[in-house]
Amino acid sequence: MNKRKKTIVIITLICISGVLLAACTAKNLSDSTMQEQTDDSTGKTQEYESEETESLEKENPPEATGALSYLTGLPIEEEQQNKRPLAVMLSNIRASCPQTGIEKASIIYEAPVEGRITRLMGLFEDWESIEKIGYIRSSRDYFVYCALEHDAVYCHFGQATMYVGALLNSDRVDNISAAVAGIDHPAYDVFRRTTDRRAPHNVVASGKDILKNVERFGYSLEYHDTFQPKFTFLSSDDADIYKDMPDVNIIYPGGQASDGANGYSRIQAYFQYDGEKYYRYQYGGPHIDEATGNQLTCDNVILQYCYGEVRDENDYLAFGCHGDNGLPVQVFTQGKVINGTWSRYSDNDPAVYLDEAGNPIKLTPGKTWICIIWADYAEDVELVR
Repeated sequence: MNKRKKTIVIITLICISGVLLAACTAKNLSDSTMQEQTDDSTGKTQEYESEETESLEKENPPEATGALSYLTGLPIEEEQQNKRPLAVMLSNIRASCPQTGIEKASIIYEAPVEGRITRLMGLFEDWESIEKIGYIRSSRDYFVYCALEHDAVYCHFGQATMYVGALLNSDRVDNISAAVAGIDHPAYDVFRRTTDRRAPHNVVASGKDILKNVERFGYSLEYHDTFQPKFTFLSSDDADIYKDMPDVNIIYPGGQASDGANGYSRIQAYFQYDGEKYYRYQYGGPHIDEATGNQLTCDNVILQYCYGEVRDENDYLAFGCHGDNGLPVQVFTQGKVINGTWSRYSDNDPAVYLDEAGNPIKLTPGKTWICIIWADYAEDVELVR
């Protein structure tokens, strides 16, 4: 089939660049542009021998109590419903793949970083029981602002500089950070290096050790009173509300070319819908979890278009995580695409996704993968029936 015929042209994307450049002012960006440089300094770590990973036992589903997860919309044990999630920065450079423990994330954020690849941030529920999460890397301020959408405890490993240090050292972000330059209140006995990979691609942590430092710092384990859930989920009454929306089976956030500068192209990232789930691929094959060998899947994929810029000669990037002018968003669920807009009015408010009629876009209960798309490269996105 001719590629042009297979690719869906979403009309709203034609004017994305113009709308974003006009709508996202320097003020939008300055609200969310305190970032840090990548640093491979190790801080205080402990080494241990990597053990052979065994398949994780399937967890018994929680008993029906009426409690639903704010992150997935799925049934959850009542005592877990009001517990804050953990947001962990995960490297996505080839040398760090496959990551371990990532399959347990309820939400994954992905965004471009220097070198024009992507970095990931997983949001985990019931994270205290996770034995190993990795491979952990340094912070980017736009990820911190995404973590704040969910009132999450934020965890990263790497040096903090002028771009993100002040933010992490403030009382705005409950964070677990390594003992490196730029961090005023480091965590100890959390981060460890495996011996089967070279630094800096081998840092892991356990939920148990993270919890010790959460308690040491006095961070609340429960959502704050100001917390607002980000997502609206489909119910049985909504079964057919998107049946007339366009079909999309393959999502290429950076297109199919492998030499683009959009962040996704060089890692060859895409999602393929199989009739039930979206399967994630990158670097020429399935994106898997090292701990289980399972390919990563999700129930919803979101492309959130943002204004971005290059900060310095080292190619460090900044993305506007706030906006009140209706910036473009595309939500993929149940094999359909819903075009709309997103807005976010403050650091602690979640982004709101509205369809073209102004109604909240509803997600299929389950896991969600959010890709931050640099608006300058909006035309690189390819959607295939």
